Amino acid sequence: MKGIITKSTGSWYNVRDEKGDEIRCRIKGKIRLDDLKHTNPVAVGDVVHFEMEEGREDGVIKLIEPRRNYIIRKSSNLSKQTHIIASNLDQAILIATLVHPKTSLGFIDRFLLTTEAYHIPAIIIFNKSDLCGGGLKEILDDTISIYKNIGYQSMLCSAKKQTNIDLVSDLLTNKTSLIIGHSGVGKTSLLNLIEPSLKLKTSEISNYSGKGKHTTTFAEMFELSKGGFIIDTPGIKEFGVVDFATNEISHYFKEMQPLIGSCKFNNCIHLNEPGCAVKSAVEEGKIREERYESYLSILNNQDVFE
Repeated sequence: MKGIITKSTGSWYNVRDEKGDEIRCRIKGKIRLDDLKHTNPVAVGDVVHFEMEEGREDGVIKLIEPRRNYIIRKSSNLSKQTHIIASNLDQAILIATLVHPKTSLGFIDRFLLTTEAYHIPAIIIFNKSDLCGGGLKEILDDTISIYKNIGYQSMLCSAKKQTNIDLVSDLLTNKTSLIIGHSGVGKTSLLNLIEPSLKLKTSEISNYSGKGKHTTTFAEMFELSKGGFIIDTPGIKEFGVVDFATNEISHYFKEMQPLIGSCKFNNCIHLNEPGCAVKSAVEEGKIREERYESYLSILNNQDVFE
């Protein structure tokens, strides 16, 4: 039998079969040993083959089909292992906020680097626009312009004021979408507005830290009544990038891609080399300094937290 992983709890997996039924499955030990690099051998979105255990209502996963794509990050700041967040995606959507909590540009850029590398269309939705008055509105508009100008779809919304919720809903229709962001950015509130039947538990913002409290423990896939699926993920503090060669990082910055091959030296990594086309573009204002700073941070293997 064949199905899609809709939830992974570490030991057991929910598999949606071709009839739409959910079956609890475990994996064979051999699959677990196939790739010790990842903390999770099976990820939400994986297409798997399984069979029912004799005399039981549970199944055993026998095979994982090759993944079309996936989103991956370092499993923790100190770990060399990686964690596959989800696979076989049509798009990945980052919910970001400027305040309560603040999503750093470094976090956004690491997310975009990963989606670019794995050929997954990325969208940035800035929630809590109702909190961005005065000078914050100018900062928000400028932040959106950074990403729109290099070709990323970016938009404003407010779960509290229910602003642009229909537009967000339309983005999700008939697609498999990963929804990701820090705890407390309003990710769950948005999903509940788009699909009220989900009744997902929302978090509260800590008065002390200004950051969200984790409520979603495991990534989970849900079907949308308008068509399509969303994969809700636990709020994450940092997005550690993995498996990028130093000379390839600039290939995943959209605004740097047209300049590849234009530097004086073929092995240029855009630091202090003479005749660097990327550095010249930064100095001329064609590449935003904020993006170049993110590039340098990733180049130096620095992880960015909330």
